[in-house]
Amino acid sequence: MAYKHLKFPENSLFLVTGAAGFIGSNLCEAILNMGYRVRALDDLSTGKQKNIELFIDNPRYEFIKGDIKDLDICMKACVGVDYVLNQAAWGSVPRSIEMPLFYSLNNIQGTLNMLEAARQQGVKKFVYASSSSVYGDEPNLPKREGIEGNLLSPYAVSKRCNEEWAKQYTKHYGLDTYGMRYFNVFGRRQDPDGAYAAVIPKFIKQLLNGQVCHINGDGKQSRDFTYVENVIEANLKACLASSEAAGQAFNIAYGGREYLIDIYYGLTKALGVNIEPEFGPDRAGDIKHSNADISKAKKLLDYDPDWSFEKGIAAAIDWYKANL
Repeated sequence: MAYKHLKFPENSLFLVTGAAGFIGSNLCEAILNMGYRVRALDDLSTGKQKNIELFIDNPRYEFIKGDIKDLDICMKACVGVDYVLNQAAWGSVPRSIEMPLFYSLNNIQGTLNMLEAARQQGVKKFVYASSSSVYGDEPNLPKREGIEGNLLSPYAVSKRCNEEWAKQYTKHYGLDTYGMRYFNVFGRRQDPDGAYAAVIPKFIKQLLNGQVCHINGDGKQSRDFTYVENVIEANLKACLASSEAAGQAFNIAYGGREYLIDIYYGLTKALGVNIEPEFGPDRAGDIKHSNADISKAKKLLDYDPDWSFEKGIAAAIDWYKANL
């Protein structure tokens, strides 16, 4: 793994918010495996209790059930913390269109609470989840930081606001902040269920169960699908990055481009099934194509992802086969 060699001061304490979720639980696992301490924060609104139970017997793991919309909880969670990995947020573009007020309270005010708590408690580094959705309708590929278009959803607005607030906390308060613009992350423990489930785990589960998969649009949309191990690397390397890189956001991806229809038929082949998909209308707020320029993260964070889509999808299939 590209992060196993990383060294932090002995007895370092990481706070992972959204720790019961997909990316958060993977971060907890990686940090614990490296020998460091983890304080996990989650309100279990979208996270899973089973992702807490994986680590609850580890003496270096502490779980706090709490909500980032509560500043007092955020303050308590940040006591003695060296590094914050803020993953707590509600995802899904279409759900954000249905629930704009909640997304403002949860994703924007919640992140602002965490920034303020980290500042007051003397946290060294604040790394937070942003999103490729901040590029909006900017048509050019690959997507480059600093060239953004019109935002297409409340979810995208919330992530762009987080970036602007983080920039202010670096500028005015000296808190080193690093935004992770994730591009379509997938991998173990990603939830395959529900109306807002990500496409890869949803397809895998449906195909394993012999069900017909629904594709929004014509399937010719493309994405820079990014295996979760690359995201772990980026978060941990940001914790070691220079303060000169602080106050900025970085594309976190592999730098590839996969078409949804190709992924679908690749999965049917890998799973040994012959089921044709059904097609429906495009989803509101979705972009057609996405592909990341990761040169900035490589230069300033030493980000060097070694999990290609092919390697990652094979690992994901194996995990879902064993765990569904």
